[in-house]
Amino acid sequence: MNDTQISLIRNSFAQVLPIRDDATRIFYNRLFEIAPEVKPLFKGDMTEQGAKLMAMLGTVVNGLNHLETIVPAAQKLAVDHVAYGVSATHYEPVGAALLQTLEAGLGDAFTLETREAWEEAYAILSGVMIDAAYGEGAAA
Repeated sequence: MNDTQISLIRNSFAQVLPIRDDATRIFYNRLFEIAPEVKPLFKGDMTEQGAKLMAMLGTVVNGLNHLETIVPAAQKLAVDHVAYGVSATHYEPVGAALLQTLEAGLGDAFTLETREAWEEAYAILSGVMIDAAYGEGAAA
C-alpha cells in the first residue's frame, strides 16, 4: 500500500468514528443479508461485537504503514475464529459488507479512489488471515 492509499483509509475511517454505532448496525445488517449463514456464528451482544469490530478496524487502520506490526495479531485472530465456525468463504461477504457500510456511512466522501484503497487493504489483510487459518493458497 502506498502513502496516498493509507491516507485515504485513515481519513475515511476518521469520518466513520462519529457514526460508529450506526456503521456497525449497517455492517452487521448487510452481512446477515448477504451471508445469512454467518448469523448463527454471532452469539453474544451485538453492541459489544460492534465495539470490537471498530476497535479492530482502528488498530488495522493505524498500523497500515507498518503491516509487520499488525499481521501477527490478524493471523492469531483468524486462527481463533476457526473455532467459532468461520470459514475462508466468509471473508468475501465480510469485505463486501465493509465496503457497503463505508459507502452508506460516508456518502459522496467515499470516492472511487477511497474504495480502491479499502479494497486493497482488505485483500491484503484477508489474504494473510485466510492463509494463517486455512493454509497457503486457501484465499485463491
